[in-house]
Amino acid sequence: MNRLGRSRVEVSALSFGAAAIGNLYTEVGEAQAHDAVEAAWQRGIRYFDTAPHYGLGLSERRLGAALRDHPRDRYTVSTKVGRRLEPSDGGGDDLAGGFAVPATHRRVWDFSADGIRRTLESSLERLGLDRVDVVYLHDPDEHAEQAFREGYPALEKLRSEGVVGAIGAGMNQAGMLTRFVRDTDVDVVLCAGRYTLLDQSALAGLLPAARERGTSVVVGGAFNSGLLANPEPGARYNYTVAPSALVERALRLKFLADRHGTTLRAAALAFCAAHPAVASVLVGARSAHEVRDCAHQFAARVPAAFWQELRTEGLLPPDAPVPADAPKEEPT
Repeated sequence: MNRLGRSRVEVSALSFGAAAIGNLYTEVGEAQAHDAVEAAWQRGIRYFDTAPHYGLGLSERRLGAALRDHPRDRYTVSTKVGRRLEPSDGGGDDLAGGFAVPATHRRVWDFSADGIRRTLESSLERLGLDRVDVVYLHDPDEHAEQAFREGYPALEKLRSEGVVGAIGAGMNQAGMLTRFVRDTDVDVVLCAGRYTLLDQSALAGLLPAARERGTSVVVGGAFNSGLLANPEPGARYNYTVAPSALVERALRLKFLADRHGTTLRAAALAFCAAHPAVASVLVGARSAHEVRDCAHQFAARVPAAFWQELRTEGLLPPDAPVPADAPKEEPT
């Protein structure tokens, strides 16, 4: 387990992202969602991340139900604030929001102190918990002023009151996360998709700043929405269809991984975990099979010669840390 910043909150090196069990893109049955969380537990995963945004609360409800039989002091849960859910009677579905669920609620951007407390209270009800361990400001890209002026101080107050153990921000960009690290006292930032085998933009500013400040980084989107899990035409990258040039690059990475006797999935996870600022690699999964595969790939040995060839071909920056050529322990 790795500690988040200077907090007392600890997370497993591999963590479970619960967006998929909130019916991300397509429906996931109740039993399948429960089995995915249980498979994560059986593989030693003890950090679980969710958000009201995921399935309009469905992800939180399913995650809370699946964890209910496990000792509360044995796992870490994070959720997010900034999108407040309000009941809606407009009908239809939420596919425009990315989730195959009925549009029973609408999302309202709200990084105010009152909005954050209300959002967190609703999340606790859906999760069936009396506390969460980590709270992130969720995607404040277009709401930076309110997030820094009101949202962050509200989280800082919740932390000082002991309501939450660690606070941070979670985004799909590195720039504003770097500002959070440098200008606030966050314990952790969740950086999705900006530190992968296809995109190392977090390497320039965010990760060095996190190391300097003692702030932890949780890396999400290790597979860049799926392209690095299964590179093929039509695969997703950053939540949309991947451009052909990126598909070709991912296919080249897969070819080299195969040639070195490893898998692209194993390399993608190992690369994210290798940076010393990274406390956990967050992987979304929609089934027990996907969870077990991720745990297996995370523990796999990736030969040093593979990383060297990536650098030789210009597919990896020379200053990007890579894992030692040694096997990791698979969580059990």
